[in-house]
Amino acid sequence: MNNNGHELPKICILIGPTAVGKTDISLMLAKKLSGEIISADSAQVYRYMDIGTAKVKPEERLGIPHYLLDEVDPDESFSVAAFRNRAEKYILDISSRGLLPIITGGTGLYIHSLLNNLDFTESISDPDFRAEMQTLALEKGNANVHSMLREIDPAAYSSLHPNDLRRVIRALEVYRHTGKPISFYQEESRKLPPRYQFAYIGLTMDRERLYGRIDMRVNKMISEGLVEEVEGLLKMGYSKELTSMQALGYKEIVQYLEGSITLDEAIRIIQRDSRHYAKRQLTWFRRDPRITWLNADNYYRRDILAENIIRCIAGKITLI
Repeated sequence: MNNNGHELPKICILIGPTAVGKTDISLMLAKKLSGEIISADSAQVYRYMDIGTAKVKPEERLGIPHYLLDEVDPDESFSVAAFRNRAEKYILDISSRGLLPIITGGTGLYIHSLLNNLDFTESISDPDFRAEMQTLALEKGNANVHSMLREIDPAAYSSLHPNDLRRVIRALEVYRHTGKPISFYQEESRKLPPRYQFAYIGLTMDRERLYGRIDMRVNKMISEGLVEEVEGLLKMGYSKELTSMQALGYKEIVQYLEGSITLDEAIRIIQRDSRHYAKRQLTWFRRDPRITWLNADNYYRRDILAENIIRCIAGKITLI
């Protein structure tokens, strides 16, 4: 119950590293629990970016509505605040129809914003500082700006990729104006009353098996036309400098198309950086004690894993 005596909306959250199998499981859960799916993926929100983001194809969605896929064009900005505002509206709409919102994805900050009352609309804003950091990144590289977080905010440093420049600069901006790391405010937000009843499930598997799945997924993306997808985006006029085009898999193919690396080298880099990304995702999520972890390797069939997840969900929220 909230302070007004109303029952809090119920949600299910399914997270895990890239390529662990969240999509298939989320579809099973939605079918069995009368649910609809909200994506918590910072790249899948963009239109025309399908193959490189491993977006579930419309014909594979089993008729289940999906939200926060294809919501903005690649040249539109999309912030954590925008995600939270839209996700909250979808949660209320799905709940009002007696269905279960299932939030699934690997962008930890998106999930964090829903569960921890983060106020990303607060007034701290320093355009001059942002421009200064962006110039520094252009001159000395994203890694140089990212390294500035190492001492002042180790948690943000370890969870943010150097190429996630916008969020890196945001973390630096918050520290510059408050003297405290953004991770401090994220932890403080945990102390506020929850807005949802939730079951929080994490999927994992053996690290080497996961890495093998990542490598195969990248190869599949290439065979399905990732190069052509990136060519199409560039022909549509979307700049390689856009935040969306800096997504893993896209910037490397741009480099290949420009002739600075070979296709084999692009594939190798995408595979390597995807493995590193999966490791960072696990590091981020494992800091949250509210997550119930299930190892997919312990289940010889996916439907059995899904049934066990449903039992875990039922132990957290009432399923009616």
